[in-house]
Amino acid sequence: MAGRVFFFLQHATYEPAFQASSMGITAVAMGDEVYFVLAFDALRAWVDGTFGQPDGVREKEEHVRGEALGLPPPARMLEEARALGAKLIACDTTVRLCGFEPESLQGPLDEVMGLASLWRLTQGARMLTL
Repeated sequence: MAGRVFFFLQHATYEPAFQASSMGITAVAMGDEVYFVLAFDALRAWVDGTFGQPDGVREKEEHVRGEALGLPPPARMLEEARALGAKLIACDTTVRLCGFEPESLQGPLDEVMGLASLWRLTQGARMLTL
């Protein structure tokens, strides 16, 4: 049963980035309409190219184990999910709170939208917060 799924990400270290990107790529590959809503650390990390980088000893160990298992890094999974149709979006207010101008994020994001539009888009969808 395909549907619409939202992954709300405000953290972007290895664990939350891996969890969201692996579930998101699975959902879009299975036919769901997938949106990743990036905020705060996740938004800054995505723009800076550090999304999914390990923080601390435990995450560094997990990252090494993931590589040994042949798993792609979270940023690559997110790009692959995007290539399959997933969308990366952000709220325009959050974008400005993070110090960006919405126009500067054309490319890194698929859309910057107002909170009311984002809220309406989530109606009837499954939502996961990481």
